[in-house]
This record gives sequence, structure tokens and C-alpha cells, in this order.
Amino acid sequence: MNYLALLGSVTAILPAMIGSSLAQEKTLTGAPTIVVAHRGASGYLPEHTLEAYKMAIDMGADYIEPDLVVTKDGVLIARHEPMLSGTTDVANRPEFASRKATRKVDGVDTSDWFASDFTLAEIKQLRAKQAMSDRDQSKNGQFQVPTLQEVIDLAKKEGAARGKVVGIAPETKHSTFHAALGLPIEDRLVNVLKEAGWSDASAPVVIQSFEVANLKYLNTRIDVKLAQLLDAEDVDKDGNIVLTAPYAQPYDFVVVGDKRTYKDLLTKEGLAEVKSYADILAPWKPYILPTKQVDQNNDGKADDLNGDGKADEQDRVLAQPSNVVKDAHAAGLQVFTWTFRNEPKRLASTFKGDPAAEYNAFYALGVDGLFSDFPDTAVKAR
Repeated sequence: MNYLALLGSVTAILPAMIGSSLAQEKTLTGAPTIVVAHRGASGYLPEHTLEAYKMAIDMGADYIEPDLVVTKDGVLIARHEPMLSGTTDVANRPEFASRKATRKVDGVDTSDWFASDFTLAEIKQLRAKQAMSDRDQSKNGQFQVPTLQEVIDLAKKEGAARGKVVGIAPETKHSTFHAALGLPIEDRLVNVLKEAGWSDASAPVVIQSFEVANLKYLNTRIDVKLAQLLDAEDVDKDGNIVLTAPYAQPYDFVVVGDKRTYKDLLTKEGLAEVKSYADILAPWKPYILPTKQVDQNNDGKADDLNGDGKADEQDRVLAQPSNVVKDAHAAGLQVFTWTFRNEPKRLASTFKGDPAAEYNAFYALGVDGLFSDFPDTAVKAR
């Protein structure tokens, strides 16, 4: 795949090295980059619904991603967070008004309705909604919250109908939080996967976590692929990663007093440790290909490149790629990255509003997998 041809005129404003050596980078295995549907086809339908997952499979996604939280009666369901108000209509249901509570989530006081205070039967009374206000809200209130078992059943059924394997990439959400409630995720997940016949190294499963201790535990309990997620708070004007609590380090590190941050897991020693229990390094995409502000007139302020009256993400340009992919590959780790979105306001100026250009920049860097809200665009660009 010719990188210069794919990016066309965009390469004129890319760093010179992107148009040359990076075009030759391969994935760790040499296979095409895996497209993971981030919470399903969440750019189009309410996230973590069977309908969004099926749409993603129809679009050609290789894997679908169910984030996992636990109900009061111990069932794994697909929600982005233990908190329910952002993705369901729970706040509009008077019968559940008294369930609103305040709990610490990764050390932060959070007031919401928590899945752990609802039985599965009660969860099934709720209906999903689009989490992002700038996306289509017309399907709100139509779809139920699925269990992990229902997601697996869907993946198997739809894969069989197409003569292909559709994988799942479950993320264990807030492991420490759930363990403190007496509702640990890990063994429940292992049991469901074993029952599904998806527990060996060849299973189409990638388990993700921002924490470390639970992945180390899972490595002793199941042979599927494990992915260490790396978070951050933001990037500064020059494209440097900004680490601020609660996004600075794995929360299980906070609990035990381990001062290491997500950046420390990118050192040679850190990558070697990750490799000892995981198969995949999964950093936020600015760790791999950062963007920076521009100040062409030297007035000390970021330039408004698109002339819309404000300097934001659309006015940033690509900075030099990091060595994260190369270093992780050298350590024997695959690299997945996230999250890719189509909206022009979420694309750096370099890409001129074309999401395919962003995909191709990362494909050229040799990433092994990526998470997209719009899997059809990711597949088409691959």
C-alpha cells in the first residue's frame, strides 16, 4: 500500500519522515491491522447494544468491544462505565430515583446510578441512549443493555452466517472498584469464556484493562490474549503527554503506593514487564502519533488554522511519531490504539477533515489493531 498515494496532498504538510521510512512499517505478525468496533458501531447507534454490535459486524469489523461491569446479582453486562446515566435512560425513570448514590471511582467522588445496585432484571428495564450529544439521538430508548453472554452469542451467530470468525475484545472496567464491592470481574469473565469454549490461545478474544494486577491474575487463569491499556489526561501544545490523576497511572498502582505512571510502562523495563503477562500494548493514540499547536505569527497563542474563531483539536498538526510501536514490537508486543472517530472536529488539521487520512497514517506506522467508532471507515481505509 503506497502511503504517499493514500494521503495525497496531505503528505505535503506531514513531517518528512512520515512520507518515507514509516511507509515501510509492518504489523508484528505481518497481518493486516485488526479493526475493533469501539463499543460496537457507536458512531451510528447507541453504544454497547446488540444492534450496534451487529451493525459493526455488518461493516466488516474483525472484533467487537464490550466494556464490562457487574450487576448486583453478579452478571457481566456491557456498559462503558459502572455509572449508568450517560448511556441509559435511568435518570428519567422515577422508580429508580432512589438508587442514585455517591461512590469513589478511581479515587474520585462520583454521583450517579451504579450498575452494581441493579439486578439484571432491573437493568433489562432500562433503554440505551447515544452517549455523545452531537451524534444521532433518534434511536434513543429503543435498545436494551446486553449481557456478555448475549454479545458472545451474537458474535458466534453472525460470524457463522458470514463464514468468518468475529472476535470480542472485552474490557474489564474499574477492576479495583468492583473488587471492593465484592463483585470482582475477572473470574466471572473467565467462567463465561470457558463456557463459550473461548479460553485457549487461539480463541478470538482480547481482554483489556487499564489496571495491571488484574491482567497479571488473568494471565494465570486463561490463555486468551491480554492487552495493557495506557491512558493519559491530555496532550500539551507541543504534543507531549500530560499525566494527571486519575489518568496518570493504573489505579491498582495508586492503591498499593506504586509511583510508576503509564509512561513508565513504555520504558525498556516497563515493556518487558508488560510482556511478562500481556500480549498487546494498547496506548491512547497520541502516545504513538502526537499532534501539536501552531503559532506561525509568534504571538504566543495557538493559531486558528481553519478560521472558525477558536483554536482547538482541528487546528493541531502532526508532530513527529514516537518510537512506541517499534519499541513494543521489539519487546514482542502487538500494539493496538484508540479511539478513531469520523467527525472533522476530532481530526487534526493535517488530515483536512478526512478520517481515512488519519487511519492511513497509523496503518503506515504498523499498528496491529485499532478501535473505531466508525468501523466501516476503518475497514475501507485499510
